[in-house]
This record gives sequence, C-alpha cells and structure tokens, in this order.
Amino acid sequence: MGDASRIEADYLIETAYDPRLAAEAMAGEQSSGTFVAIPGETPELKERSAARIEALDLLEAVDTPSLPGAGRPKGDAAIRRARVTLSWPLDNLGPSLPNLMATVAGNLFELKQFSGLRLLDIRLPAIFGQTYGGPKFGIAGTRRLSGVERQPLIGTIVKPSVGFGPEETADLTRLLCEAGIDFIKDDELQSDGPHCPFEARVRAVMRVINDHADRTGKKVMFAFNLTGEIDQMRRRHDLVLEQGGTCVMASLNSVGLVGMIELGRFSALPIHAHRNGWGYLSRAPMLGWSYVAWQKIWRLAGADHMHVNGLSNKFSEADDSVIASARACLTPMFDEKPCIAMPVFSSGQSARQAPGTYAALGTADLIFAAGGGIMAHPDGPAAGVASLREAWDAAMAHVPLTDYAKDHAALARALETYAA
Repeated sequence: MGDASRIEADYLIETAYDPRLAAEAMAGEQSSGTFVAIPGETPELKERSAARIEALDLLEAVDTPSLPGAGRPKGDAAIRRARVTLSWPLDNLGPSLPNLMATVAGNLFELKQFSGLRLLDIRLPAIFGQTYGGPKFGIAGTRRLSGVERQPLIGTIVKPSVGFGPEETADLTRLLCEAGIDFIKDDELQSDGPHCPFEARVRAVMRVINDHADRTGKKVMFAFNLTGEIDQMRRRHDLVLEQGGTCVMASLNSVGLVGMIELGRFSALPIHAHRNGWGYLSRAPMLGWSYVAWQKIWRLAGADHMHVNGLSNKFSEADDSVIASARACLTPMFDEKPCIAMPVFSSGQSARQAPGTYAALGTADLIFAAGGGIMAHPDGPAAGVASLREAWDAAMAHVPLTDYAKDHAALARALETYAA
C-alpha cells in the first residue's frame, strides 16, 4: 500500500564500499544512470526518472564477504551490511509485473560493489491491483468449492511422486476419498509424461471424485498439475473444468511470470501455485529474494494457494521463516483489492505440527498437506486423516494434544507414531 506514484523496494546489502555510494550505484543501474556520467542524463531527466534512496540504515560489520567476486576499494575497508529502500517513479515502467521484475530484481545482483544483496519487500501503487486480476478464488472460493467451512483443508500429495499410471492414481484417489480427505494434489514432478498422460489421469481421477461426490455430497478438491506451455495449460485447464474438477496446479518457476499471468487470466478454477525451485532464489542468506517480496508477484498474477513449507519440516527453512511467509500471503496488498492467497503447509507434516501452526498463525485459513502423516498412520489413511482433524480441533480449542488424545484414538496413535 505504497505511494500512488512510486514503487518501493527494501534490500539487505553487504559491501566493502561506502554503503551510500553502493546504494547510489544500485539506484543508478536500475534507473537512468550507468557506470559513467553521460550527456543525456540531464538534471531534468534525473528529477523525472532516477531511482531515489528513501532510507539507508547501517547494520553490523562482518569479517569476510558472503559471496565471491565482489570488488574491494583500496586500503583496509570494513565490510558493512545495511538495509536500503529504493523507490522508482511509476512512469518509468507503468503497472507491468514483467518490467517490475527487471526493475527491482535485475542487474543489481551482479554489481561488483556487493558481496551480498537480498530483496526483502516491495510496495506497489494501487494501479497494479487494478491492472492484474489477483486470486479469483482465494480463501472464500476454496472453502466454497471444497465444502470445508471452519478447519483447514486436510490434504495430501500423490505418492510415489511419479511411477503411477492413470488408473493407479485413480485407485489411490478412491482410497483417499473414502478416508475423508479434503484436498489432493499431483506431485510437481507429475504432469503429462507418456506413462501417465494428463488427459487420461484427469478422466480416471475425476470419475472417482465425481462418483464419490454423487454418493456422499462431498467433492474432493484435486489440484491437477497442468504445468506446460501456455497453449498446453489452456487445453489442460479446459479439460479439468469440463470433467468437473475444482483446482489446477502450476509450478511457478517453470511456467514463469508471463505464463502465470496468462493462466490467471483464463482460469475458471482456483490455481494452486507450487514454489519448487524456491531454494535457489532464497537459501543463501545474503542473496536473492525474501518470500515476503516474492509471493506478492504471484498473488497479483493470480495464485489462489501459495506453498510456504511447514513447521519442523524436512527442508532447511526455519519455523519463523515459514510463519512469516504464511502471514505474508494473508496480508492485504491494497485497500481496495486485498489479493489474499491461501497458504499451503506441507513437507513432513503430521498431527504434531497442528498446535504450533495454529498458535503462530492465529487462523485455520490454510491447506495442511501431509503425506506420511496420513498414509503411514498405523491404522490406515482414514485414521491418518482423522488424526489431523482431531489435532486441529485440539489446537483451535487450545487443548494440549496429549489431553485431547485420551478420548481420540486416531490422534493417540499418531502421537505414538510420529516422534516429537
């Protein structure tokens, strides 16, 4: 919810140069300047088009550079870190997400002044919200289509990730539907390979889901991975819609920003956005993106669900980072158009993570996806699903799991099975 005429971005930088001079190099590189003064960059043009340093807060000094290849001034200069806010006039690029990416996350990562540079957050004029559709379904639409009103959607992932054909995938879907699942997703590795073609998989799975819905009144949401080229994604989306499906999935880093924008424009179904590849953008602490900044781009493009990892997960991310990511997805972007996306918790989740997740996030507006936390339950998948529901009931009632488990057998067995 920034200035109506300027784009702002916050960065963490590390440099052996004077931090203000380094920040000026960033501002020049990403707007009207270059490495030497040029005749065309008049004072009037600078006033109109140059990026500005809005804030510069010096932080700690460090002994060694975080990244190789950075320049060093002559002498014994300290390596300093700082937090920098730059701003650009909207007129430089207009409300364009692809060109926003080039502006806030372009060549500046390569500048020799920096041994560390990380994009922490962005604030955009409201016209971006007017230009891009944002989530069409979000939390309310997802709850309506899934029939889940109060708790999180309890979900899972088709495992093994690849190897099943269409009928085997449908058989697993039948088992999960009968177990009481709310949400199932393709693994990101499964899209349209010869062993499990997309069309055959959709038809086989939707026969099961539609039959289950006819018998029980509950239609399980299945996120079919339609990742591909734009025309392929359109055809795949149309097939899912025709077969009565209620969700599609895309790998953000695979389809790219323009692919996601186009999918968001034509989709008549919620878009489950998978962040696979996120680690190469984020895992080095002094390089790349903060999720807080990154997820805003994809929400504007049309993502209804955003993966945020999970607490005590199987990956390297710390719990406080996971919660910060989920809170960011739930934080409105604009007064007139919130663009809220539903966070998806997954990766090594079981009944044990429910209390910590709820306590830290303060809401059940999320998808809680467990693989082994459902399928490896000693009493079977139905008990696995039940254990997750019971864990969330306990968490939302502020009752310790061990107390709640005394009267809930599925949860008790889950606590025995999934070690703390």
